[in-house]
Amino acid sequence: QVQLVESGGGLVQAGGSLRLSCAASGHTTFSGLAAGWFRQAPGEEREFVAAISWTGASPVYGTDVQGRFTISRDDAKNTFYLEMNSLKPEDTAVYYCAAGRQYYGEVQSAYDYWGQGTQVTVSS
Repeated sequence: QVQLVESGGGLVQAGGSLRLSCAASGHTTFSGLAAGWFRQAPGEEREFVAAISWTGASPVYGTDVQGRFTISRDDAKNTFYLEMNSLKPEDTAVYYCAAGRQYYGEVQSAYDYWGQGTQVTVSS
């Protein structure tokens, strides 16, 4: 079993930046995990933000965040990151980290493990 804990959310003004972290723990090899970030705004469905493979190569991004957000991983720290720049009020949401061994990409049901989420609020 793998536990994921997100951190780094908060309140930021439009145009600002935040870095979210997702720390993984449990009985697994971190390098065997791929990860994704998703977000859910009030009254909306959860949507894909970004995903990163087991090696860190070929990350993929949702169209709304392409060019502004960067996903990365640090295998030495068992942590995934989401660097968010040029934040907009429409980025306000609860951000979730997900991880799995077989897949990385947009499909939420393909991930094996999920964190509890961290709130990001962007003021105008």
